[in-house]
Amino acid sequence: MRARRSALYCLLLLWASSCGGAPYSPPAPTSTSGQVYLDRLIDIMQANSVNRLRIDWTNFRAQVAAAAGGAATIAETFPAIGVALGMLDDHHSFYRRPDGINGISNPRFPAGCSVPAIATPSVPDDIGYVRITATSAQGNEQVVFAEAIQQQIRDRDRDNLAGWIVDLRGNGGGNMWPMVAGLGPVLGDGLLGYFFSPTGVETPWSYHDGASWIGSSVAQRVDAPYRLRKEQPRVAVIVDNLVASSGEATYISFRQRPETRSFGAATCGLSTSNSTFTLTDGATLTLTTTVMADRTRQAYGDRIAPDEIISEREQILPRAMAWLQTGR
Repeated sequence: MRARRSALYCLLLLWASSCGGAPYSPPAPTSTSGQVYLDRLIDIMQANSVNRLRIDWTNFRAQVAAAAGGAATIAETFPAIGVALGMLDDHHSFYRRPDGINGISNPRFPAGCSVPAIATPSVPDDIGYVRITATSAQGNEQVVFAEAIQQQIRDRDRDNLAGWIVDLRGNGGGNMWPMVAGLGPVLGDGLLGYFFSPTGVETPWSYHDGASWIGSSVAQRVDAPYRLRKEQPRVAVIVDNLVASSGEATYISFRQRPETRSFGAATCGLSTSNSTFTLTDGATLTLTTTVMADRTRQAYGDRIAPDEIISEREQILPRAMAWLQTGR
């Protein structure tokens, strides 16, 4: 359980080389060290991929081996690693070289996950508004990020609020835990979602006691959590096609919440969670291992459409505010 929790703590970080995975002893130097490296990388995929139960691994290995040819060095395996990432068919896994910067992206990353930059809008005094941007913060930066969200909430809270707008547009992911911890006052205490493994193991996530939780462990705590003047408010969530990964996890946290409705465009389609495995040379394989589900156990794993699809961007905010003010 400790190893599983460690992997999930690395959930959705863009290149979290500090997170464990399955360490390997370096292979003895041989003329086929590149092939040994590739074999062990596929071993990790076969043991942990979210799609491991539906992949024909004999065929998978044969196709990757054909792409590798006679690869004798690790660098010569890179084209084959790209083939392997595509054949995983999860759209979310990727590989980073030891420098943590260069790597191999997923060749099946969803197309069209981009929108123009969004300016923070002006809203009337009877509407609460909080904007959640992407973050890969770690360490103390996570606390700073979560508390900045709660400060937004504290500053906007009023006795006469019709409800809250949670604006996730442009949130491409990173680390979900400070996002959820920061939004806790608006989300409310309780279960928010699950990670589902391919074998049916469920790991819940939640918010309570001023912290986001994974299972029974604190993921991120806020030092002085705020409580709304009016708890369990009406909430309008705004999303677009750049909301991805941890951004989608944050959106899922609001799915099936009472008095909640979402507006905008379908999300990017990376509503799955990743774990990071360190390889023998210090490179990392960030591998999709579970699917996200909401508090009712509705599983996702792909794009998530809002309750109301609104194609004209300038109409999204007025429609969300109208719903908050009237319930219609």
